This record gives sequence, structure tokens and C-alpha cells, in this order.
Amino acid sequence: MPSSLNKPNRIKGRGSRGNPAGRFEVTTCEAVDDGWYQDGEPAAAPRTSVSEERARQLITTNASPDVPFDASINPYRGCEHGCAYCYARPSHAFLNLSPGLDFETRLFAKTNAAEVLRKDLSRRGYRCTAINLGANTDCYQPIEKRYRITRQILELLNACNHPCTIITKNALIERDIDLLAAMASRRLVHVFVSVTSLDNKLSSRLEPRASAPHRRIQAIAALTAAGIPTSVNVAPIIPALTDHWIETIIEQAASAGAVSAGYTVLRLPWELKQLWEDWLETHYPERKQHVLSVLRDIRGGELNEPRFGFRMRGEGPFAELIRNRLTLACRKHGIQRRANLDLDCSQFVPPRVVSGQGELFG
Repeated sequence: MPSSLNKPNRIKGRGSRGNPAGRFEVTTCEAVDDGWYQDGEPAAAPRTSVSEERARQLITTNASPDVPFDASINPYRGCEHGCAYCYARPSHAFLNLSPGLDFETRLFAKTNAAEVLRKDLSRRGYRCTAINLGANTDCYQPIEKRYRITRQILELLNACNHPCTIITKNALIERDIDLLAAMASRRLVHVFVSVTSLDNKLSSRLEPRASAPHRRIQAIAALTAAGIPTSVNVAPIIPALTDHWIETIIEQAASAGAVSAGYTVLRLPWELKQLWEDWLETHYPERKQHVLSVLRDIRGGELNEPRFGFRMRGEGPFAELIRNRLTLACRKHGIQRRANLDLDCSQFVPPRVVSGQGELFG
């Protein structure tokens, strides 16, 4: 009788250790021992695969009062950073893929992104508003080094004077300082670098393929030195695991030149609840119940609170304590509690669409 295979205790370089079924699946798969598997034999490390796709639409709009933008672009689906806490993991279920390992190993690159964006920006009636890059998955994740899709998007935005904001936890953003500095000189860009803790060991387990924490602080310094307004996101704050780093992160980010600090508290939508509990059991079993208990206290007794106005910060005494600590740390180190996104939309000039018929008037 075949027996169920145990999941490995940890897969080095990955945030998840399994592929639980997404919420839309009607059938599930279970691995069984076919006799070839030897006890104690390590499972093969999952490789990253990238599928190139042709996007039909690029700009996504939202009306959420919890975020300071209403338009965003995600050059990639899935994210190789593999952050165990990533709220975007459940989005992979829409592709009939698992929010677990699939999310960080089966990626999709929108190779025609700049072409589609050019058409979107040139449409009659287009209203210029700052576009955020990296709202769902990181636009500077490792595969950007090869595909350079984010770079192509920035080249177009720079050429037509279109403002944008960027959220990332990868020092690869330093590659594009030339473009970002040119945009910053015209008030067209603001960068947010996310820092969860300053513990390299914890980071290697929590966000295994993102830049190390000290490299993100260095990226803040490099961007600031180039005249690019940069803020730090202490996000997500994980109660009883990373919250003791709040003041130190703000101190180091402020010293590096960050102009403001924002934060979110860990949220666990859909399948992420199961994935997060599994991660805690794998890496910090002795803290698991304490972390979950504080999260429930912040989230009204549940592990997730979907309501606008509460989902990012939570409520109750512990949530208020986090908010006060961050506010006091910002005041102490002389940076703003919220970013002043003074971006200029008035300079926007629609790009010309390349036509095989040429143009009647040059």
C-alpha cells in the first residue's frame, strides 16, 4: 500500500515547501511513494520556469482607500522572491496554479508590456495619474535582470513625462538610477523600499530570494544620493517575529536618506493562512501559537480582516502600539510619517503609436 510522502522540512531558497491546491480547484493531488523514493533522500530542488505571455491590457485600476494610487502595472505574474507572507500568492489560483511553490517557481513575463503601455497612454481620453510599479509582485524580482521589462516601461514613462511610484525589496533597482534620477529632476518618481527586518538569517527564510536587508538600506542610500525621493516601508510587520525591528529599521533608513516611513501589518487572505501556518511550523514552531494569537487579537479574532480601513493596520491595543511606535520613531529620526507624493502629472505628453502606414503630419 503506497504511503504519503512527507514534505521536506525546508527547501533552501524557497519560501514555501509545498503546493496546496488553490481555492478554485475541484480536485487535489497527493504524492505517494512508488517505491523509488528512499527514506532520507532529499527531494529535487524545484527550478524556476518562466513563461512569456502577450498581455492584452497592462494598467490595472483600483478604488481602494488603503493605497495611495489608483493605477498600477505588474510586469510579471508570480514572484521569485518567494516571500512566505506575500498577499499576492492567492492570485496564482486564478491561473489554476498553487499559491505555494508554484507562485515562486512558475512565473509569467509580459514581454510586450512596453508596447501595450504605449497604446494605453496614447488613447484619446487617457487621464494621467501616477502609476505604481510593483503593487502585486515585485517589478525588480531576479528575472528582471534578464527580461528588463521594468526598464522598458520606465524608458517609456520617462520619454513621455509620466509620473510613477515604485515598490521593491530588491537592490536591482540601482541599475535604473540613470532613468530614475532624470525622472526625479522633473518630479516624476517616488521609490518605496520594503524592509521587514535587519536579520539576515530570518530574511533568508522569510523572503529567500529578495535582497538582504543591508542591501536594501544601501539601495535607499544610493537612490537618495542620486536625488531620487525614497521612502522605507516597514512591511509587513509580523507581531512577535519582526516587530522588534521597527525602530532600528527607521533609524537606519533615515540615516540612509529615506524621507518618510510607512507600514502594514501582516495580512493573510485566502490560501495564505494555510501557507503561513505551515511556514511557522517549519521555521519557528515554538513561536507559532504566539504569533497566530497576536494576529487574531489584531484582526478581531480571525487571521484576516478584509475590510477597507482595517486590513492594512488592524485594530486594538497591539495595533495601536505598533502605530505609536512607528510614529515616535519617525519623529525621533526626523522623517515624515507618510510620503508626500508631490508628483507632477501636468508634463505628460502622450506617446506616438508606431504605425506601419506612417503619419500624415510629422
